[in-house]
Amino acid sequence: MAVRLMVLQVSAVLAFAALAISFWFLQIAQHPRYQEMAENNHQRTLALRAPRGVLFDRNGTVLVENRHSFNVSIVREHTKDLDRTIRLLSAVAGLDPKQVRQTVERHRSDPIYRPIVVVEDATLAQVAAIAARRLDFELPDVVVEQVPTRQYPVDALAAHLFGYVGEASEDQLGDGITRGALVGQSGVERVYNRLLMGQDGARVVVVNSVGREIRTIEEIPPKEGRRVQLTIDSDLQKAAEDGFRHAGFNGAALIMDPRTGEVLTYVSLPAYDPNDFAGGIDRATWASLNADELRPLQNRAIQGRYSPGSAFKLVVATAALEEGIVTPDFKVNCGGGANFFGRYFLCHLKGGHGVVDMRHAIEKSCNVYFYTLGNMLGVDRIHKWAERLGMTGKTGIDLPNEQESLVPSTAWKLERTGERWYPGETISVSIGQGQVSVTPAAMAMMITTIANGGTRVTPHIVRAVDEGGGWRMATPPVVAESMAFRPETLAALHDGLWMAVNAAGTGGRARIEGRDVAGKTGTAQVISNQGRQAARGSERDLRDHGWFVFFAPKDNPEIAGVIFGEHNEHGYLGAPIARHVIQTYFAKKEGLPLPVLAPPPPAAPEPDPDTAPVEIAPAIAATPAAGAAPGTN
Repeated sequence: MAVRLMVLQVSAVLAFAALAISFWFLQIAQHPRYQEMAENNHQRTLALRAPRGVLFDRNGTVLVENRHSFNVSIVREHTKDLDRTIRLLSAVAGLDPKQVRQTVERHRSDPIYRPIVVVEDATLAQVAAIAARRLDFELPDVVVEQVPTRQYPVDALAAHLFGYVGEASEDQLGDGITRGALVGQSGVERVYNRLLMGQDGARVVVVNSVGREIRTIEEIPPKEGRRVQLTIDSDLQKAAEDGFRHAGFNGAALIMDPRTGEVLTYVSLPAYDPNDFAGGIDRATWASLNADELRPLQNRAIQGRYSPGSAFKLVVATAALEEGIVTPDFKVNCGGGANFFGRYFLCHLKGGHGVVDMRHAIEKSCNVYFYTLGNMLGVDRIHKWAERLGMTGKTGIDLPNEQESLVPSTAWKLERTGERWYPGETISVSIGQGQVSVTPAAMAMMITTIANGGTRVTPHIVRAVDEGGGWRMATPPVVAESMAFRPETLAALHDGLWMAVNAAGTGGRARIEGRDVAGKTGTAQVISNQGRQAARGSERDLRDHGWFVFFAPKDNPEIAGVIFGEHNEHGYLGAPIARHVIQTYFAKKEGLPLPVLAPPPPAAPEPDPDTAPVEIAPAIAATPAAGAAPGTN
């Protein structure tokens, strides 16, 4: 009996102890949670989304701003039958019930009182239909909120520069970013998201048993994101994009102030409409963008890598002059081609250019001259000066997902393939073919560095930020390297580039009277001659790419950059785009009317001085002992 009484006493003590612990856990440890749930039985806290900061161009023109739109949300706390709500809301608003259900399922772990947004940027017809059903108490658990939504230029101007916004992914949550928040997903919107986001506010309201708002208890207004001024000039941006559309091809352009690295124009075409993302992109639009063979989502200016063609000859010229291998008066006799390592490499001009020096070789884009310089330099010294001119690795521009540019070296090939570099491979590299693969941004860095005399300035997009007390200039230009060229190097390069535009060179379409435009065309094969024959009949676009690098004026340049034409077949076709941008720049500077593009001239066949088969005898086997020429010309 004593044992039984003891067991009974211990059991009673344990039971009461368990009850006491449970009461402590519920009333003390879990007090904030249950207090919040109790308050939300009659109160609701509604988030007030902060408008993102406005983007301006360098002259104060508004580029990206905000507009009012409506979001439709479901509040599960007031839902008696969630499936019925989904079915009815889908029928009223014209939605796909399956997609609505998937949206709700993604947010199952959210607090039950937090609204789940199922329609972003709802139409006025949807809002009116839902409001009518709410008045009839058919959708008491559905709320319509007015929120700020990003508004981009209607013509998709500078789409890849601005980027777009979207709901934060799982990887982006934390550090002030909550589930459902809109954050920058690409471009300036992503890189400067912290500046642009602002701080959300809140409105606390009293609701009745069916979720209808009775009165507002407290309202904390949202704080708008910081205003940001970009380096872009909207008129120059429009001039460049109009130029591409006028010319009828896609590509990229990056035009800078060579003195500061400020990006004046940033183009990647084809583009997309960022407004499609502002209110939540629908599946059909997203699928069509990803399935488009022209890849409109690719930011060609920093993510596309291409052979630079004859524009790369400027790197070889700089290397030869700065290394002291030759002087500007060094002459080569071009008879239409030359033998190197058992192969005959052609120049683009049948019959050759005759005897040319450095300036005239740049002007006429003589392949034989630069084959000779490349052979004298070797690939490692070419790589060294390509790196110093900004054509290897990344440029450091303040945009996301930049790809690295590649100019080969002996160490690179050994590490990549385990094979040594053969001197014959240098011949193709010397005219920008072979394993050379660079972004348009890298080409812009190269010509900018040549334009300013040897200072590699990192390109940047943001000019100033308004923290609430007026504009504050952003970080001063970052000088990656300053290597003042020899005076004779600078003179030879600038003279040759001026002659290429203003004398008998390849860039005559960029000529502007009195502006001393300097430039260089380049046409790069997409595939080798042998590969082109093998791929005949395929759907792949194998037309050549075209380049035009430029600056103006020749002395003390103020504007420099690159025009890249994807599959436009001829480098000189980019020159009119550069011409239009330069004319617009000086017209604005001098207070003159902005130029208007004239109707395009009738198409006529024109010889391209930059493209030609590199080898005359592709059937000859390339042996390592002889020094193989690359398969890509």
